[in-house]
Amino acid sequence: MFYQRTIRKVAEVKGIGLHTGQPSQLRFCPAPADAGIHFVRRDLPGEPSVAVDARQVSATSLATVLGGEAFSVSTVEHCLSALAAFRIDNLFIELEGPEIPICDGSSKAFAEAIDAVGFVDQEAARNYVYITEPIYYGDADKHAYVVPYNGLRVTCTIDFPHPVIGEQSIDIDVNEVTYMKELASARTFGFLKDVEMMRARGQALGGSLENAIVLDEGQVMNPHGLRFPDEFVRHKALDALGDLVTLGRPMMGHLVLYKAGHDVMNKLIRQIIGQPQSFRSIELGSDIRREWPADTPEWVYS
Repeated sequence: MFYQRTIRKVAEVKGIGLHTGQPSQLRFCPAPADAGIHFVRRDLPGEPSVAVDARQVSATSLATVLGGEAFSVSTVEHCLSALAAFRIDNLFIELEGPEIPICDGSSKAFAEAIDAVGFVDQEAARNYVYITEPIYYGDADKHAYVVPYNGLRVTCTIDFPHPVIGEQSIDIDVNEVTYMKELASARTFGFLKDVEMMRARGQALGGSLENAIVLDEGQVMNPHGLRFPDEFVRHKALDALGDLVTLGRPMMGHLVLYKAGHDVMNKLIRQIIGQPQSFRSIELGSDIRREWPADTPEWVYS
């Protein structure tokens, strides 16, 4: 059986916010079984907190934002993506400031920080959302859906009218090894033509070639180029895994995305929550394992 998981000790990540441009730091802190994942604003009176829950998402235009008028936590997807890969169930994420550090634009710094301190299995069973029927949100232009699958799989397709990007796809079975090798270091990206407009609106104030891939009309402007030929779609898959954490429980299923950003992901996750007839809540044990085919990878239930 799988048990719930937290980290062994505190891990810290420092940097600046992508949109605010202000110094930012967070601390990943161990949390007890059944606590879930929460952001805590240590810089505000009373240290208010917000649960990582799709129903707490208040904005999705350029990043996923949790919270409301009183306080919020912005650009949470890269940090949460690492938690999805390492199957962290319970965590307090203490934050100084309104925005998660952007670091190098990927989730690599977060993944390495929590991996370095190690993990603790807790004396409580992990409860999964086990998809049994397709759940869909979107239209022909952009959509996302989940279908049954014995594990966690992501298929992501993007299509941008830019000569460096175009149409790209990735299909990956997600676990700690594949995530660190294929997704963790894929960076966020943006277009030079949009920068002035965004900064006039008070956005992307901390953006630079150090923490994002920037493209002009014909090429990548970063001096060292890309980390992967298809780094753009890899980052979109990374983002989607971060948004998936707002489901509140780990999912077993196949997530398929077509030109889907944070907004579509949030709407899909709300659909899943609202359709309990389309999934089972399970604690992995001998009963569900017997249903899986003989060639199911060992990491799924080890």
